[in-house]
Amino acid sequence: MNTQTPVDPSADPDEIERLEAEAVNAAWKRKPLYEARKKIFPKRAEGTYRRFKWLIMLVTLGIYYITPWLRWDRGPFAPDQAVLLDLANRRFYFFFIEIWPQEFFFVAGLLVMAGFGLFLITSAVGRAWCGYTCPQTVWVDLFLVVERAIEGDRNQRMKLDSAPWSASKLGKRVLKHAVWIFIGVATGGAWIFYFADAPTLLMNFLTGNAAPVAYITVAILTATTYTFGGLMREQVCIYMCPWPRIQAAMLDENSLVVTYNDWRGEPRGRHAKKAASQGLVQGDCVDCNACVAVCPMGIDIRDGQQLECITCALCIDACDNIMDKLDRPRGLISYATLSDYADNMALAQDPETGALDPTRVRTADGGFVDAVKHFNWRIVFRPRSLLYMGVWSLVGIGLLVALLSRDRLEVNVLHDRNPQYVLESSGDIRNGYSVKILNMIPEPRVIFLSIEGLPGATMRIPGIDQPAGVTFAIPVEPDRIRELRVNVLQPKDFVAPETATFRFIAEDKSSFERDAYTANFHGPETK
Repeated sequence: MNTQTPVDPSADPDEIERLEAEAVNAAWKRKPLYEARKKIFPKRAEGTYRRFKWLIMLVTLGIYYITPWLRWDRGPFAPDQAVLLDLANRRFYFFFIEIWPQEFFFVAGLLVMAGFGLFLITSAVGRAWCGYTCPQTVWVDLFLVVERAIEGDRNQRMKLDSAPWSASKLGKRVLKHAVWIFIGVATGGAWIFYFADAPTLLMNFLTGNAAPVAYITVAILTATTYTFGGLMREQVCIYMCPWPRIQAAMLDENSLVVTYNDWRGEPRGRHAKKAASQGLVQGDCVDCNACVAVCPMGIDIRDGQQLECITCALCIDACDNIMDKLDRPRGLISYATLSDYADNMALAQDPETGALDPTRVRTADGGFVDAVKHFNWRIVFRPRSLLYMGVWSLVGIGLLVALLSRDRLEVNVLHDRNPQYVLESSGDIRNGYSVKILNMIPEPRVIFLSIEGLPGATMRIPGIDQPAGVTFAIPVEPDRIRELRVNVLQPKDFVAPETATFRFIAEDKSSFERDAYTANFHGPETK
């Protein structure tokens, strides 16, 4: 252990500043930015939080792998895959919702909601996302299930790792890594099914007829899943993920985090009876290291809050099981706020010596005095949480209102830039436009395109077998854009000396949907 010579307070101020600077910048005061990985062999935990993690793993993996195979009937003119990112046709299908490129704000809004939801969860219960639902955590849990099934629990895996190579060890390692690679292939395979019809793509993939990008995507995701979930594990969370650094700004004294309650556990020791016979005070912690053995990050929660802790709460399960065996109350390690932790520490400290004395918080029946707190509703009803919840709710309500009130018929118009007008031999003025009619439902429709607000004007549409007029019936294919070349003519006697405005109107008379676009009409006298 390194030591440092204390600075003499009577020394020269410049000398004091120099010594303090040396102390701060000394190499032994800094940990390396990167350390070689030390193998971690987490023991399987049993308890409430472990069961909850099993449930989350099954639900999240089930959603990921099953969703591309769900069907949703949208009629004969649209794909029947419930969730489909159709990049070729620039459509996003999510059950009954269809999103076009110009409606990407719905996706952006969902990302904003996800961000504020993450802020809310972190400010209330710490890194719950990291501990339960982060893909890295879920896949590491899955890889550990495979590892335990093949190599055994913690002690067996440690013995196998230190044992010399043999046929048995080689066989187990090959089988384990083979299953890991299979999981990686399944992960990449499930991902590509979101971008094309899953059954069709599966057959094409297996027969070698899929697009090269499909095989490249599966290869990349296989490699990353195998590397991150099997080989790197906790290093991804410690060195690669930025969230451990960001989360510090999300936490305050009323955020729930996994906490070792020193006020109850210290001073720790394994021999409670011996300590009692000697008149010594001993806390509930028996220094069994069960909390360390189950930690997937390999840390000791009793050292306090650490960047590596993902708040998976497996140490709570391990400690509670030990407390049950010792017939002591659960909660030596628990979710607690910094505020309550500080209050309990102050309650357990001897006012004269400042030493922790757990007997000050114990009752005769082995419980704890009423002042000891484990949870209160301040984590929910406080300004920060309410702000995050408010923003999250407003964005969600806004998206819902926009979704329910959006139009499924649009018309877009682009005026010709050069020339802006054409003077015909009769003296009439012609303006050219590119008109796009968007039929945003998976059914064919007849859209009536008309103009209004331009005196005496008529339309001519090449390719449409109808005489010049102010209204045309335009058939539009389901879920498609119909692009038209439209010429608008105005007799010379009606041409205004300034730029005139008028409207293109697209209307579906069967559904009463209607959309309008205001356009300009230019003539020889306009500037």
